[in-house]
Amino acid sequence: MLNLPKFKVAAVQASPVFLDTPATIDKVCRLISEAAAGGAQLVVFPEVFVSAYPYWSWVGTPVEGSPWFQKLCESAVEVPGPEMARVAQKARECGVYVAIGINERAINSITTIFNTMLLIGADGKLLGRHRKLVPTWAEKLTWAPGDGAGLRVHHTDIGPIGMLACGENTNTLARFSLLAQGELVHLASYISLPVAPPDYDMAEAIKVRAMAHSFEGKVFTVVSCSTISQDIIDQMEEVFPGAAALLKRKNSSFSGVIGPDGRVVGEPLIDTEGIFYADINLSRCVQPRQMHDITGHYNRFDVFDLRVNRHGLKPAYFQDAESPALPDLLDSAQAFEVVSGENA
Repeated sequence: MLNLPKFKVAAVQASPVFLDTPATIDKVCRLISEAAAGGAQLVVFPEVFVSAYPYWSWVGTPVEGSPWFQKLCESAVEVPGPEMARVAQKARECGVYVAIGINERAINSITTIFNTMLLIGADGKLLGRHRKLVPTWAEKLTWAPGDGAGLRVHHTDIGPIGMLACGENTNTLARFSLLAQGELVHLASYISLPVAPPDYDMAEAIKVRAMAHSFEGKVFTVVSCSTISQDIIDQMEEVFPGAAALLKRKNSSFSGVIGPDGRVVGEPLIDTEGIFYADINLSRCVQPRQMHDITGHYNRFDVFDLRVNRHGLKPAYFQDAESPALPDLLDSAQAFEVVSGENA
């Protein structure tokens, strides 16, 4: 019998406390509590919300940005670690699922940073980790490429959840690999990027990508995008004169929910900080698929053949090592391999 859940989601649109990881974690925990009090069962945070996006790579030269890269490395977090243990504890305390973007430092390298999305269960356990496959444009100065290990759909009691970060939502094959696993709830994390070319409307681009995925896959897409605080603008302007004018451009943040018909649900948040709430009824994903089910009857798998390598990448493979069981995320002292990937 088909039993598709209904639940409320909260998409956070906010700024981190720039390069201040403890203060940002405090803010995350406050927002989780607020969203849970608002009835949300799933709380989604923006891309690399813990705790900075490398705007310096867009407003300065690579040499000028190098000291800021060091600051990012110093503020990045490991998984597991005490910072994410606090978030997991708050998720368990509030009984909500939490998806959050982080700057993840590789366990065995102090300068290898991944743009990572984590999905934490309502019991505080880590369900999945996805590392952005390809950093976009100037981001290549900061993040290492991820791997396919996190291209997984997580089957939860609120439905099958998949997630991609920012520009990955343009990658048709990455999106299809999630749809092919039965995804019904797609989480798309973004950052505000007003430094894009003058004719590029970031908010509109985010919306178009989300609408495309929802319409093609007949799924709900939850978009969470960061904003740029005055503190971020002031810090960048102090070092990179002229940065403020770029960073203050409007129509750079979009957060909201797109339904399986490709339409926006309610009034999305544009540029302003806040929490967007929406009720999701996964039964709405059924009727549109009678016409187009691209991972089922509306495809030709005898013609098309997609192969996805989900092996996690590691700097070295030790033949005497045993794969440890997935630990409790709240025990930050444990080293582990996430079920959705391997440590690097």
